[in-house]
Amino acid sequence: MAAVNPTTAFPASAESSPKTVTAPGAASSAANVAKRLQSELMSLMMSPPAAGISAFPESDSDLTYWVGRLEGAEGTVYEGHTYAISLRFPSEYPMKPPQVRFESTCFHPNVDLHGNICLDILKEKWSPALSVSTVLVSLQSLLGEPNNASPLNVEAAELWDDVEAYKKELAKHYKPLEDDE
Repeated sequence: MAAVNPTTAFPASAESSPKTVTAPGAASSAANVAKRLQSELMSLMMSPPAAGISAFPESDSDLTYWVGRLEGAEGTVYEGHTYAISLRFPSEYPMKPPQVRFESTCFHPNVDLHGNICLDILKEKWSPALSVSTVLVSLQSLLGEPNNASPLNVEAAELWDDVEAYKKELAKHYKPLEDDE
């Protein structure tokens, strides 16, 4: 059997040359994501879901990256603390959850040193029926009611039941946000 030279056996033609092809529906999918995010932004602006919560696109040109602030709820050890957060929306949003993280240091049982969050609605319990508002309210609630059964920060989880010791450790880690953050 004769050896086949791959460069001459299959000559390049217009049909066989590689092309950049957009997946069917990709453009409409991006438009649907943008439409959904615009709608959610308007809802947040018209009626914030709770005091101390805000989020919005970082720039007018990219609706898929939002920044926000989250204040600790009244009556919790986080009262008076404000944290910077970020939300990245995948191209499959709302079918897939946004990636949410704390951008400022947050000493908490369900937040690791890099700001990653362990919250079921951001993982296996996500539903397209959920929204940015739901996520923000859930995060604020998580601050005062952690899931110590699934900690990312074991030290914080172990201290949680000793309120005074927890407050002391929290104070060591908390850094107030600057006005421009």
